[in-house]
Amino acid sequence: MSGSGGGVGSGAGGSPNNTEWRFNQTLRNVQGMLKGRSFPGKVLLTRRSEPLSPPDYSPRFESENDEYEHKEGSQEGEGQAPGNSFDSASAKKSNILSTSSSNSLPDAQGLVSGARATDSARIDKFTKELSRPAVILDNLRELSWSGVPPYMQPNVWRLLLGYAPPNKDRREGVLTRKRLEYVECVSQYYDIPDSERSDEEITMLRQIAVDCPRTVPDVTFFQNPQIQKSLERILYTWAIRHPASGYVQGINDLVTPFLVVFLSEHLEGNMDSWSMDNLSAQDISNIEADCYWCLSKFLDGMQDHYTFAQPGIQRLVFRLKELVRRIDEPVSKHIEEQGLEFLQFAFRWFNCLLIREIPFHLVTRLWDTYLAEGDYLPDFLVYISASFLLTVSLVCNMLMCFYYTGSILSS
Repeated sequence: MSGSGGGVGSGAGGSPNNTEWRFNQTLRNVQGMLKGRSFPGKVLLTRRSEPLSPPDYSPRFESENDEYEHKEGSQEGEGQAPGNSFDSASAKKSNILSTSSSNSLPDAQGLVSGARATDSARIDKFTKELSRPAVILDNLRELSWSGVPPYMQPNVWRLLLGYAPPNKDRREGVLTRKRLEYVECVSQYYDIPDSERSDEEITMLRQIAVDCPRTVPDVTFFQNPQIQKSLERILYTWAIRHPASGYVQGINDLVTPFLVVFLSEHLEGNMDSWSMDNLSAQDISNIEADCYWCLSKFLDGMQDHYTFAQPGIQRLVFRLKELVRRIDEPVSKHIEEQGLEFLQFAFRWFNCLLIREIPFHLVTRLWDTYLAEGDYLPDFLVYISASFLLTVSLVCNMLMCFYYTGSILSS
């Protein structure tokens, strides 16, 4: 993994602002590929029975929805009541990615000032939506697609996944009940001697114990013994409760975004400074329960991605190959001429949902969009993977041009 080697807020390779800006624009490019889409996933639903047509791959950094959102957000910001304003500490904690209508990378000062204006409006919209007696999930999905303020992610993610109910009056009671249910599952399935497990269960537990230390190896915090134990409990309990798929290597990576987000409710500052000693046993139990249930909800729509032979992932690899062939035939031909199979690189992309391919501090931002996609996530994965692949191709072509231009000028 090309992880940042540290906290959520640190950058990897260049300034954090520029890295996050470029990443956000990659997501905007995917919006451009999904031409005509007015709501997350809707265009894919309407075109599912039609043959793939070449998408418009020209960069579209702002959709009509975003322009409307900015205008509406500005009006709300002007009429905001003092009671709804955030103090400086909360504002500092909410490091939301900015969106820009420029096609060129802005200077750092312009990026920061533009982000502040956009962030303020988006925070107001999230606050308004989350303060409703019953959250309107369609509205929350539209807002979340472009990124969720980090300190709001725990509540928003629970809602988007259907783990927490939209009705505010029922929310606390449901979470308490589900957390107790998780404790009972751990007691029934995990906290037992090996003599009470089947041979298959013992083999699975050993595999999980081997995979946990390999999870996000570049981020020191995940090597903490207590985090390793929490990962093991969550994964084993999930696998026992989902016998159709059981444990498959790669699912261990899918727990990490949930762990980071739900830990952030209890631990302040950068991940490098986090200490499990600051958490009570009840806090750890609640965090594990939230991770377990959110992982279960998240994978409900992708069961065949992790069953025998993983047919769901193989289907996505085939669709990616076809999409790249229609978008950029030269790239497709080059891959074929090199004897490279899409399965050789794209299988890991889909199996780990790109967690191992991007700096870890950007993972939760990407997952904001994943969760906003809901049932249409598998379709989105095909397009985001195509966007990454063609972006790499473009960069390589530019480097080759610079190389040959330099050779000509020096001769």
